[in-house]
Amino acid sequence: MRNLRFRSAATAATTALVAALALTACGQTDTASADTKPDAKTVSTSTPTEDTPKDDSTSKPDEATDKPQDSSGQNAETASSNSNSGGKGAGSDTGKSSSGSGSAKSGARTTCTGGNTKVTVTNVTRPINHLLVTATNTGKGTCDAYYAPLLGFDDAQAVTQINEDSKPQAVVTLAPGESAYASIALGGDGSPDIAAYRLSVHFAGRANEGSVGSPANLTLPKGTMISDTTSVTYWQSTMADALTW
Repeated sequence: MRNLRFRSAATAATTALVAALALTACGQTDTASADTKPDAKTVSTSTPTEDTPKDDSTSKPDEATDKPQDSSGQNAETASSNSNSGGKGAGSDTGKSSSGSGSAKSGARTTCTGGNTKVTVTNVTRPINHLLVTATNTGKGTCDAYYAPLLGFDDAQAVTQINEDSKPQAVVTLAPGESAYASIALGGDGSPDIAAYRLSVHFAGRANEGSVGSPANLTLPKGTMISDTTSVTYWQSTMADALTW
């Protein structure tokens, strides 16, 4: 009887111990589950710190894409502004400058020389035994052809005599591109009988005290013959006037 009570008490104690262990195990499992479960409230309310970069791409529109663009890819507003400012400023000033410069050049007036004219000498059919000297203004301003051309044939030490009867009423003035003319009477009062090959054309100054500027050195037409009485006219404004003498 006593042994039966003892076993009953031992069994009860064992049962109580097993139950206590079971409760302890359940408590640890629940605690572990509770610790590993994320805190939903903490995650949803978290805010970026100062070190975390902010992405503003969704909060602000791209200003460059909001503005219309022209075909060159430049903002239309900027292109229009640049065009207006350029046309108003530099363009008008440049035009004034060019106009003033052109007026100054066109108003310049100099003496015709070999440096600002192109000089030629040619045969003519009428009158016979005549050559025609032509001086064309190649400069940018007006030049004056004073008196008569001062001619030197080959190695002559003196200039060719001038036909004083051919003196015009006014000095021949040449605008750019215009020409003055003078004729050479090869025979003069006789028949030409001296072969000539080269001709130097010098220009007289306003005071008619010798030549000014550079001369024009020409080759005479083949077969040119001169005489001791060869003469040249004053500068004339037309070819017809020059060949009158």
